[in-house]
Amino acid sequence: MRDYFYTLAEELNALLRPGEVYTCLLEGEDSDFVRLNRSRVRQAGHVTQRVVSIDLIEGRRHATGSCNIGGNLEQDRAVLAELVATLREQRANLEEDPYLLYAGEVHNTEDVRESALPQGGSAAREIAAAAQGLDLVGLWAGGLLYRAFANSLGQRNWYQTANFNFDWSCYLAGDKAVKSNYAGFDWDAETLAGRMDRVRRQLEVMGRSPKTIRPGRYRVYLAPSALQEILQMMSWGGFGLKSHRTRQTPLLKMIVEGKTLHPSVSLCEDQAGGLAPPFTDSGFIKPARVTLIENGAYEDHLVNTRSSAEYGVPVNAEGEYPQSLRMATGALAEADVPAQLETGVYINNLWYCNFSDRNDCRITGMTRFASFWVQNGKIQAPLNVMRFDESVYRMLGERLIGLTRQDEFIFDSDTYHQRSTGSVRLPGALIDDFTFTL
Repeated sequence: MRDYFYTLAEELNALLRPGEVYTCLLEGEDSDFVRLNRSRVRQAGHVTQRVVSIDLIEGRRHATGSCNIGGNLEQDRAVLAELVATLREQRANLEEDPYLLYAGEVHNTEDVRESALPQGGSAAREIAAAAQGLDLVGLWAGGLLYRAFANSLGQRNWYQTANFNFDWSCYLAGDKAVKSNYAGFDWDAETLAGRMDRVRRQLEVMGRSPKTIRPGRYRVYLAPSALQEILQMMSWGGFGLKSHRTRQTPLLKMIVEGKTLHPSVSLCEDQAGGLAPPFTDSGFIKPARVTLIENGAYEDHLVNTRSSAEYGVPVNAEGEYPQSLRMATGALAEADVPAQLETGVYINNLWYCNFSDRNDCRITGMTRFASFWVQNGKIQAPLNVMRFDESVYRMLGERLIGLTRQDEFIFDSDTYHQRSTGSVRLPGALIDDFTFTL
């Protein structure tokens, strides 16, 4: 497909008129999907799709559009010619774009990442075996993902990876369930079995009489999947150059007042370790790592092309929201979490999160799925749903006790138009005086 895409790029060159420039992005996948319910396969299939997006530029006017390609050169040539003609017609009616920016220097790259994946049928059999006796519902998605870029200046970039993401829940009764996830590049049946055993242990606790606690402040442990919800909210305008320059960031106090988080908190956009391609849709090469927060202090921004054109800062990201967020680990052993909690709440998942005070980076939300009451260092009972309201400056600042040594690689499970290339890699967090409001 790489060579075929480069052939199409040459075909696009032949369609240009004097003074025109194009940028072209290919998004493709060869994916297996397996949907399970009650631990049985209910739907299985394979998807192959290749979408080409073109930005046709003349001066500061440009128009963008996309089309599917099928691999037949004669047919695809005709589809591309029709798309270019349509974009040229649209562009004539558009105003100049003062923030138009695309890579003007040619940087050719090739990044092919190795992996070891099963076919969907093989994965389904191993999942069914590991989940025997459980009421499991979930989706397994895996296979090849590739992205490519070309422009009329001669730049060519290819990125290819293969990965899997199994996202599932095991239902007990009523509103009681345990949610889990296993994602990566190298499938391992033993790792899956270990995670399924952990689900079984948590389901045993879920079968006990649930506990309701009074609103107040408690010591809590946020598992990586729960911490992800907090950081997703924090990232909503938290790291983009535009939101900082316009003072709309929820991290405003870090910028204006010099407020810091706990010294153990370091966050980066880990391009080299994530799933997203190492180049932007407009041809800029992303740095392998952008340090966002270092030892609790704000460090750098994510800058897309439009902010780069407006503020004169180099491009370092496709968008101004992290695609490959990574948090540094700490010293707390995951096995020691209940003992370190002593008496408090173990939270696996959060939901319905939103800002309650954006300027203070204060977030409210609900506990969900397997959250437990811990007493004297031992998990005692499932916790009925609680609402929290807490500032990131407290959670990851003055009230943070520690982060786990182990982290978890969590892939975005979105498959609405195509498999997502978003990911996070996070430890768990032990926090004191965490506020529950009802």
